[in-house]
Amino acid sequence: MTKNAKADRTLDCLGLFCPEPVFRTRLELDKMKPGETLEIFADDPAAEKDIESLSKRLGHDILEMRKKGNTIYFLIKKKENKRFLR
Repeated sequence: MTKNAKADRTLDCLGLFCPEPVFRTRLELDKMKPGETLEIFADDPAAEKDIESLSKRLGHDILEMRKKGNTIYFLIKKKENKRFLR
């Protein structure tokens, strides 16, 4: 995790394989408020591109992404989704 940031929520996807990490990430992001941050740990090689693509498609900011061994770490900041505002 970054030295200056503390995540509002943590999602442990270690041991889960496609499509579970991206599916669970989406569910967790849907529960969160704009401005909150989610840290995700995954070890499925597909999770790196899947979670990155999901975040970009939904318009959320990837504050950090790093790999250590087989573990991929993400820190995502949820942004307000203006497409669904009225």
